[in-house]
Amino acid sequence: MAIVVEIDVLLAKRKMSVGDFADAIGLSLANVSVLKNGRAKAVRFSTLNAICEALACQPGDVLRWVPDDGGAR
Repeated sequence: MAIVVEIDVLLAKRKMSVGDFADAIGLSLANVSVLKNGRAKAVRFSTLNAICEALACQPGDVLRWVPDDGGAR
C-alpha cells in the first residue's frame, strides 16, 4: 500500500509557489519538501486542515491511496 501526496499537482493547478504555500500553511520549506516528496511518516490533522484551506480543496484531493502490486490482502 502506498499513500501518494498530490501537493505538486495542486500547486501547479493553482499556480502557487512552494514558498507561498509554505508561508500559507505555516511550515518550513524543508517540511513542505518532505510532504511533497512522500517522505512524511505522518501528517497532523491541523496541517492537513491548513493545506486544504490554503489550496481550497478536500483531504482526498491531497492524499491518494494506491494498492500494492501484490494484489488483495
